[in-house]
Amino acid sequence: MFRPCIDLHEGRVKQIVGGTLSDEPGRLQTNFVSDRPAAWFAELYRRDGLKGGHVILLGPDNETAARDALQAFPGGLQVGGGVNLSNAQAWLDCGASHVIITSWLFPDGRLDWTRLERLNKALGKDRLVIDLSCRKRGGEYFVVTDKFQTFTNVTLRPELFHKLANSCAEFLVHAVDVEGLCRGVDLELVKNLGDWTPLPMTYAGGARSMEDLETVTRIGQGRVDLTIGSALDIFGGTGVKYVDVVEFNKRQAR
Repeated sequence: MFRPCIDLHEGRVKQIVGGTLSDEPGRLQTNFVSDRPAAWFAELYRRDGLKGGHVILLGPDNETAARDALQAFPGGLQVGGGVNLSNAQAWLDCGASHVIITSWLFPDGRLDWTRLERLNKALGKDRLVIDLSCRKRGGEYFVVTDKFQTFTNVTLRPELFHKLANSCAEFLVHAVDVEGLCRGVDLELVKNLGDWTPLPMTYAGGARSMEDLETVTRIGQGRVDLTIGSALDIFGGTGVKYVDVVEFNKRQAR
């Protein structure tokens, strides 16, 4: 299935090459900047019944746009980026269906199981998505945090997903090395995710065509959904038409 997204940077909807996110001046590569507000995209997704998409805050000054999007599609969107124990409930109260936890869960590059337990007690696992976005190094996929720049000591393995499945409702994985490049998805990673995940899973990174959506659905064994960003026509892309992904989801639901 296709899952929509709203990526926010400096208060605007953008499509960014994931591996270039940094505080370093001049490094960021942006594929698209929308003239439309985040709420416009949320209303579009609501109209077409595309639930389960994610709103990601890429840095500061995005809170207002994120809240507007959540209010335009109450219960239809997940929110992530800077989410922690102190603000997670507030995002749910704003209309998010789930909160997505990323860097806060990996202080000092290590998965903090105590933090996860505290979050579960506060929210319940059914409202929590764990982001295991990754980069490949030495033949293994390592979870990365802090704008995808910090390698943790956590590698993606079947036992990790099965252990974390006791504490969340879904997983989200950005394939950072290919995200925003529109050169095709990381098929090795998608196959692994399909084999390993016991929960719903969303993969993002590199999608460039409807064929990619069909392939991810197939090799992910129906367990892995796909987010398409820079290739999508509503984000200035030419590889995929929004009307086609809507129709794809309708066919899958029949």
